[in-house]
Amino acid sequence: MNSIFPVPTPAKVEIISRRSVLKGLGLIGSFVLAAPVMTRGAFAAYTTGADKMPHGTVVDPRIFVAIAPDGIVTILAHRAEMGTGVRTSLPLMVAEEMEADWSRVRVQQAPGNEAKYGNQDTDGSRSTRHYLIPMRQIGASARAMLEAAAAKRWGVPVAEVRATNHEVVHASSGRKLGFGDLAADAAAQPVPAIADLKLKSPKDFRYLGKGQVSIVDLHDITTGKAHYGIDTRLPGMKYAVIARPPVTGGKLKSFDAAEALKVPGVEKVMEVQGWPWPSKFQPLGGVAVIARNTGAAIKGRDALKIEWDDGPNASYDSVAYRAMLEEAARKPGKVVRNDGDVEAALKSADKVIVGEYYLPHLAHASMEPPVAVANVTDGKAEIWAPVQSAGGTREDVAKTLGIPEDNVTVNVTLLGGGFGRKSKCDFAIEAALLSKTLGAPVKVQWTREDDIRHDFLHTVSAERIEAGLDKSGKVIAWRHRSAAPTIASTFAAGAKNEAPFELGMGLVDMPFEIANIRCENPDVAAYTRIGWFRSVSNIPHGFAVQSMVGELAHATGRDQKDMLLELIGKPRIVKLNDSVKDLWNYGEPLDSYPIDAGRLRRVVEMVAEKGGWGRSVPKGHGLGIAVHRSFVSYIATIVEVAIGDKGEISVPRVDTAIDCGTFINPERIQSQIEGAAIMGLSLAKHGAITFKNGRVEQGNFDDFPVVRMDEAPLITHVHIVPADEDTPPSGVGEPGVPPFAPALVNAIFAATGKRIRTLPIGKQLET
Repeated sequence: MNSIFPVPTPAKVEIISRRSVLKGLGLIGSFVLAAPVMTRGAFAAYTTGADKMPHGTVVDPRIFVAIAPDGIVTILAHRAEMGTGVRTSLPLMVAEEMEADWSRVRVQQAPGNEAKYGNQDTDGSRSTRHYLIPMRQIGASARAMLEAAAAKRWGVPVAEVRATNHEVVHASSGRKLGFGDLAADAAAQPVPAIADLKLKSPKDFRYLGKGQVSIVDLHDITTGKAHYGIDTRLPGMKYAVIARPPVTGGKLKSFDAAEALKVPGVEKVMEVQGWPWPSKFQPLGGVAVIARNTGAAIKGRDALKIEWDDGPNASYDSVAYRAMLEEAARKPGKVVRNDGDVEAALKSADKVIVGEYYLPHLAHASMEPPVAVANVTDGKAEIWAPVQSAGGTREDVAKTLGIPEDNVTVNVTLLGGGFGRKSKCDFAIEAALLSKTLGAPVKVQWTREDDIRHDFLHTVSAERIEAGLDKSGKVIAWRHRSAAPTIASTFAAGAKNEAPFELGMGLVDMPFEIANIRCENPDVAAYTRIGWFRSVSNIPHGFAVQSMVGELAHATGRDQKDMLLELIGKPRIVKLNDSVKDLWNYGEPLDSYPIDAGRLRRVVEMVAEKGGWGRSVPKGHGLGIAVHRSFVSYIATIVEVAIGDKGEISVPRVDTAIDCGTFINPERIQSQIEGAAIMGLSLAKHGAITFKNGRVEQGNFDDFPVVRMDEAPLITHVHIVPADEDTPPSGVGEPGVPPFAPALVNAIFAATGKRIRTLPIGKQLET
């Protein structure tokens, strides 16, 4: 066939299997992508930044690019789509350099295979910053091979031909050949070395940075045709729901299935293997009800009689735990940053301002609860699921089933939200275990109650900051203690301190120009599963720091924005090597991604200008401002809040300035920041997961609300800082969340004079 690869033919089942895709694309037996495989340690998602393809080798475009005889170009997307637009942006990078006409490009989702595609963990806001150059190199390689094929056919030097807009042109003779005509010859060309590639100048970009391309899934999503994990159907498929231990670390004692088996459609009730806690992403275990449809399985589960052994966490209680956290934050802890002499500076201060802040556990509550379909037969497993980490799921399923990784296929559907929850693949492993036992395809569906009560929760946190002021009101001392159970506890028993990657999220990397800074991390134990959540520890650290800025502004009679800029200090690169051990910088080298106070100042100044800081607002309204660096991006937000007669909160306007370096699709940046404002408001206003007798007290949106359409910010303006050509890209998906809540509570103080230090706000303002 005249193509680099033939275009895949849709399978008869609703999801295309990985084997058929590879065979259809001609990938079986082809060259392997020259990309390093990310070591999947306990904290792989956040401690490794080495996704980039190595220099001095080749990137084979034939792994990612297919060209059909009619010229249609198919590009694989190797990361998962959950609303960030990554299924569009990564292929768009390839198409830009390849000189493909985007209207003639199709996108195909890659299966899980990190040996072939490189790291597939879609988290950490790093897809663009880690793959902009590799994807461009793949496109440039394809372009070079097409140009070489045309030059050979015409018998002219390759320097005389040029690919442009889906054709290769010989300018002097006017001859042209389409990509489809050249595909077979191009596939036979040697793959150029990276050193020989010539990337396009940004001034010549047609797509990147222009905001003219809609996401490829937009039509199907808006018309209800998009295929999510919940939509997967296979012939002969069984449906399952699982009753899991209500307390983390608990286990099954006994169960009576007699009434469940009387429910029409229920076929079988069986125990599901669980693992002792902590156990990374392994299932909690429990009792599975197998039925002919999900509704019957749920009714069957409701009829089960189960006796649980609640285990060592049966006494976990949020009220008591909060008191313990707050007490821990009032005492010395492990020193994780130490500049100057904080003790002496606090003693000599004219005034010391103390702020204590509390943030509860949070559930991810993505609109699509976890779901997975598995078919395990003859020592092989195939998974269909909305997973953020296809490669990680493949590895974990293989280990759990005790089969080679090459025998596991992971097909990635669209994700109906993720926020970090779906990078943990326990739900896919559950489906694989049940399918292996039953010898049939099995769909495991989590209900909303399952999702909220058995989540890998965002950490609960008590933050205490003491700021010492001299007689002129200048801050001369800053001590910040952060007490929070760590994500490390999900992987290792007895972990009681925040890991370096958590400490590096707005605590030890705090960029204020203060002579005496000390950060401490008291020991606290975890009693439930803790996992990464959109923006992770930046949420509590950023809330405390930026709320304290508001408190200092009030204490000194200063404007919030002016106080913030004074604390940031002069434009400079913040050096912390001497005061912080194991400084974590989102997996990135500090020489490429330094902590830049100048960029932090710039977003504050931009949002103040664009958002009309200092403008007059109606009675009962207030303005608040906050800024935060996370995922090597810089974000500043102004929130205008309106407080009703009974203390009800609404947000008429939000302005956010973002400096994310080189960017690909400004429309997606706007979308992500708008979404962050909605999520930030939801978490600040409503979000709280609490425990009593070891059990989560919430279960659905009636007691863990998310903001409705009529509560969402009325207007959200997004202001993108233009990037210099040599500024590398940074994160977008997560950084918009941390500054929202502190900007909101600073605005509430401006409107009411009441300081909010505990989230969620809930009914604290009601009269």
